[in-house]
Amino acid sequence: MAQQRVEKIQEFIQQELSIIILKGLKDPRIGFVTVTGVEVTGDLRSAKVFVSLMGSEEQKRESWEGLQHSLGFLRTEVGRRLGIRHTPELSFHRDNSLDNSDHIQKLLLGLKSSERDS
Repeated sequence: MAQQRVEKIQEFIQQELSIIILKGLKDPRIGFVTVTGVEVTGDLRSAKVFVSLMGSEEQKRESWEGLQHSLGFLRTEVGRRLGIRHTPELSFHRDNSLDNSDHIQKLLLGLKSSERDS
Protein backbone atom coordinates (compact mmCIF):
# COMPACT_ATOMS: atom_id res chain seq x y z
CA MET A 1 0.00 0.00 0.00
CA ALA A 2 2.80 2.44 0.87
CA GLN A 3 4.52 1.89 -2.49
CA GLN A 4 1.30 2.74 -4.34
CA ARG A 5 1.06 5.99 -2.38
CA VAL A 6 4.64 6.91 -3.25
CA GLU A 7 4.00 6.17 -6.94
CA LYS A 8 0.86 8.31 -6.96
CA ILE A 9 2.70 11.17 -5.28
CA GLN A 10 5.54 10.86 -7.82
CA GLU A 11 3.08 11.10 -10.70
CA PHE A 12 1.26 14.02 -9.08
CA ILE A 13 4.49 15.93 -8.46
CA GLN A 14 5.60 15.34 -12.06
CA GLN A 15 2.30 16.62 -13.47
CA GLU A 16 2.11 19.63 -11.19
CA LEU A 17 5.72 20.66 -11.71
CA SER A 18 5.22 20.45 -15.47
CA ILE A 19 2.22 22.77 -15.23
CA ILE A 20 3.90 25.18 -12.80
CA ILE A 21 7.08 25.43 -14.89
CA LEU A 22 5.07 25.96 -18.07
CA LYS A 23 2.53 28.46 -16.74
CA GLY A 24 3.56 29.63 -13.28
CA LEU A 25 7.20 30.65 -13.60
CA LYS A 26 7.85 34.13 -14.94
CA ASP A 27 11.65 33.76 -15.09
CA PRO A 28 12.75 34.68 -18.64
CA ARG A 29 15.83 32.44 -18.33
CA ILE A 30 13.73 29.29 -18.28
CA GLY A 31 13.26 28.02 -21.81
CA PHE A 32 11.99 24.67 -23.01
CA VAL A 33 12.05 22.36 -19.96
CA THR A 34 10.40 18.96 -19.72
CA VAL A 35 9.92 17.12 -16.44
CA THR A 36 10.71 13.52 -17.43
CA GLY A 37 10.41 11.82 -14.05
CA VAL A 38 10.27 12.10 -10.29
CA GLU A 39 11.69 9.73 -7.68
CA VAL A 40 10.41 10.21 -4.14
CA THR A 41 11.98 8.49 -1.13
CA GLY A 42 9.81 6.10 0.88
CA ASP A 43 9.50 8.57 3.77
CA LEU A 44 8.40 11.33 1.34
CA ARG A 45 11.11 13.68 2.60
CA SER A 46 12.97 14.24 -0.67
CA ALA A 47 12.23 14.05 -4.36
CA LYS A 48 14.60 13.89 -7.30
CA VAL A 49 13.10 15.71 -10.26
CA PHE A 50 14.55 14.72 -13.63
CA VAL A 51 14.37 17.42 -16.28
CA SER A 52 15.32 17.55 -19.93
CA LEU A 53 16.54 20.90 -21.24
CA MET A 54 16.37 21.86 -24.90
CA GLY A 55 18.20 24.57 -26.81
CA SER A 56 21.79 25.70 -27.16
CA GLU A 57 24.30 25.10 -24.37
CA GLU A 58 23.88 28.72 -23.24
CA GLN A 59 20.07 28.36 -23.15
CA LYS A 60 20.38 25.09 -21.21
CA ARG A 61 22.72 26.71 -18.69
CA GLU A 62 20.36 29.67 -18.19
CA SER A 63 17.34 27.38 -17.86
CA TRP A 64 19.20 25.30 -15.28
CA GLU A 65 20.10 28.41 -13.27
CA GLY A 66 16.50 29.62 -13.44
CA LEU A 67 15.21 26.26 -12.21
CA GLN A 68 17.69 26.18 -9.33
CA HIS A 69 16.65 29.72 -8.39
CA SER A 70 12.96 28.78 -8.34
CA LEU A 71 13.27 25.64 -6.15
CA GLY A 72 11.70 27.29 -3.10
CA PHE A 73 8.71 28.61 -5.04
CA LEU A 74 8.21 25.23 -6.75
CA ARG A 75 8.31 23.36 -3.45
CA THR A 76 5.80 25.76 -1.91
CA GLU A 77 3.42 25.40 -4.85
CA VAL A 78 3.70 21.60 -4.94
CA GLY A 79 3.06 21.48 -1.18
CA ARG A 80 0.02 23.69 -1.49
CA ARG A 81 -1.42 21.53 -4.26
CA LEU A 82 -0.40 18.19 -2.77
CA GLY A 83 -1.94 18.82 0.64
CA ILE A 84 0.25 16.53 2.76
CA ARG A 85 1.92 17.37 6.07
CA HIS A 86 5.51 17.50 4.81
CA THR A 87 6.36 18.58 1.28
CA PRO A 88 9.33 16.68 -0.16
CA GLU A 89 12.58 18.61 -0.59
CA LEU A 90 13.02 18.98 -4.36
CA SER A 91 16.31 18.57 -6.19
CA PHE A 92 16.77 18.83 -9.94
CA HIS A 93 18.79 16.33 -11.96
CA ARG A 94 19.48 16.51 -15.67
CA ASP A 95 18.00 13.81 -17.86
CA ASN A 96 20.17 13.50 -20.96
CA SER A 97 18.22 10.61 -22.50
CA LEU A 98 16.63 12.86 -25.14
CA ASP A 99 20.05 14.26 -26.11
CA ASN A 100 21.44 10.73 -26.29
CA SER A 101 18.57 9.47 -28.45
CA ASP A 102 18.96 12.49 -30.75
CA HIS A 103 22.68 11.74 -31.12
CA ILE A 104 21.97 8.07 -31.92
CA GLN A 105 19.34 9.10 -34.46
CA LYS A 106 21.84 11.38 -36.22
CA LEU A 107 24.43 8.59 -36.27
CA LEU A 108 21.94 6.16 -37.79
CA LEU A 109 20.87 8.67 -40.42
CA GLY A 110 24.54 9.28 -41.25
CA LEU A 111 25.08 5.53 -41.71
CA LYS A 112 22.01 5.24 -43.86
CA SER A 113 23.07 8.10 -46.13
CA SER A 114 26.61 6.71 -46.45
CA GLU A 115 25.16 3.33 -47.49
CA ARG A 116 23.14 5.04 -50.23
CA ASP A 117 26.23 6.84 -51.47
CA SER A 118 28.19 3.58 -51.74
